[in-house]
Amino acid sequence: MAALAQSIRRSAIGLGLFAVITGGTIAVTQAFTAQRIQEQAARAEAKALFEIIPESSHDNDMLHDTVELPQSDRLAGDGPVTVWVARRDGKPTGMIMPVIAPDGYSGNIRLLVGLDMNGTILGVRVTSHKETPGLGDRIETRKSDWIQDFTGRTLGKPPHNEWNVKKNGGMFDQFTGATITPRAVVKAVQKSLIYFQKNHNEIRVRLGAPAEPGKSRLEPEAIAGETTTPEHS
Repeated sequence: MAALAQSIRRSAIGLGLFAVITGGTIAVTQAFTAQRIQEQAARAEAKALFEIIPESSHDNDMLHDTVELPQSDRLAGDGPVTVWVARRDGKPTGMIMPVIAPDGYSGNIRLLVGLDMNGTILGVRVTSHKETPGLGDRIETRKSDWIQDFTGRTLGKPPHNEWNVKKNGGMFDQFTGATITPRAVVKAVQKSLIYFQKNHNEIRVRLGAPAEPGKSRLEPEAIAGETTTPEHS
């Protein structure tokens, strides 16, 4: 009996040590993996920033020149919106803000939307998504040039009722077998433009540009015409 008890104790101690070592190994691996993922995400984000506003078009350190803007449910994020600012000779020439399309086919689609100081789109890039490979992933620039179609557009170009995919009466192409993904991106980009125009003067002041008193930047019908098509196809 004594030998059996001793054997059980040894087994229990061995299992305990194994559990501790295994748990520690997993924790260390997760920590290193999380760090690598964060570094890769940061590199991808920096690459996207400079694709939208090339380094040659500004003379500040845009990666470290950030400003907080008012919170908005239109951008689907929590808390204030932190944007990157491009400047030339100290004057703001544009900004890039993070935007979330919450209604992608497989969940959130994270975007960067670049705008000049008049609300014209400088570029849009997807930084993360879980859309279906071969279908919804055509929102990536390495898969197609679809997302380039936003460059140069404004809240009124196209008209508010055309900010949708062609299947729903809009002017943006959908993908074969995948309508929800591009529609979600179009909606998110339109909402970012409405956010910019609605907060135009406050954004200008926070970025260090003079306000434009008495100048309305938001057409009332733009909000009424915000894309609200149900997402079932």
